[in-house]
Amino acid sequence: MGVEVVLVAGPAQHDVAEEIWRALPGTVLVRHNLRDLAEGVVRRWVDGELTVLELAHGCVSCTLRLDLLPLLERLGGWVVVDLDPALEPEAVCFALREIDVRVAAVVAVVDRENWLADAVGGDALAERGLAAAADDDRTVAQVVVGQAEFADALVLTGAGRDAGQDAVLDSVLDRLNPRAPRQDRAGMDVTALLSAIPGDARRGRFDDGFGTLLHGQPPLEPVRGVSVVHFTERRPFHPARLHDAIDVLLDGVVRTRGRVWLASQPDTALWLESAGGGLSVGDLGPWLAAVEDWSDVPEDRRAMASATWHPRYGDRSQELVVITATASPEEITSALRDALVTDEELELADQLEFVDPFAERHDAAEGS
Repeated sequence: MGVEVVLVAGPAQHDVAEEIWRALPGTVLVRHNLRDLAEGVVRRWVDGELTVLELAHGCVSCTLRLDLLPLLERLGGWVVVDLDPALEPEAVCFALREIDVRVAAVVAVVDRENWLADAVGGDALAERGLAAAADDDRTVAQVVVGQAEFADALVLTGAGRDAGQDAVLDSVLDRLNPRAPRQDRAGMDVTALLSAIPGDARRGRFDDGFGTLLHGQPPLEPVRGVSVVHFTERRPFHPARLHDAIDVLLDGVVRTRGRVWLASQPDTALWLESAGGGLSVGDLGPWLAAVEDWSDVPEDRRAMASATWHPRYGDRSQELVVITATASPEEITSALRDALVTDEELELADQLEFVDPFAERHDAAEGS
């Protein structure tokens, strides 16, 4: 029997997960607590029955691979998974690809009082006692923004600090995840919420990082200081100048996502992603302009590349989407534009030896 899963993520998610469980007859509720994961201990509840697990290796991927995936296969049917607050549903869905499971919905809980401050902040998970392992260096912003962005539906809890802040939060969510239906926890109607999820919603699926970055056609007009910067250019970044300019993406910015073309790495597309003060840079693989055989390239990527093909650069380009809360869109655009190579540098790019701060710091960007 196949498995249908509803994932519930975010702070104070337990009540929401339980309400979804009660509203879906015949489902099983699974919850993990990873607070002692560094010591190799995981606490897991299945319909309220506690099991304490001892893992040889205390890491998130081990918990998913050694416990959650086999558990879901044994249970079958409909399962509501109440994720530990430190878990990002995107990483969980990536792991779920290994088994026969359908993600029916990802629901994220957003705390009106604290979410916005967390989303633009720089606190590490470890500072909040939320790190999933000793070497977990993620920030709170990376987790809460990732949870809300990847969700198919959002549940807002708390009353917020004031009407103005609530309006700013709504404006940010309109741009971060424009198609996800939202409900307040106080009047939550599980059936209505899940029914409002669009038929072509993500539901745990990934793209390869080369698709459209303006998912769901977010509003581009500034509202209450919240803006969307869509930066595109057909020339590479100077790696050292881009490295110096990155700070502009880490102050007053909720989210940056996009593809980066460096003069020092002309054949490789990099993925740059930030949330608050947290930044990650990953390797998306080669630009199609550097690939001779396109037979294994997905048709939609080939079509997109062909539609924008440049006679000299092929599909190489810069494309970044930045959602600001208090940062100046003009300053961001100016800083990124100043980080591009000059005409002279572009002509001599094959001869110049660029100092590249990004050469050793990025890893494969799985599921981006």
